[in-house]
Amino acid sequence: MISIKLNGTERVIKEGWVLAHLLEELSFARARIAVELNEEVVPASRHADIVLAEGDCIEIVHAIGGG
Repeated sequence: MISIKLNGTERVIKEGWVLAHLLEELSFARARIAVELNEEVVPASRHADIVLAEGDCIEIVHAIGGG
């Protein structure tokens, strides 16, 4: 198990998880979101390639449409 910070809150996840797995677990897999990992924006095309590590800081912003 490793500890990460998700939107400012400590969270413990399984070691070896990729970013896409975390997003799926949070029900964001198909949502319109922006993800920042350690102060760098991560394009959706890379979510399945990034293995999360101890101490990573992740910020997720969910886009909400309006009119």
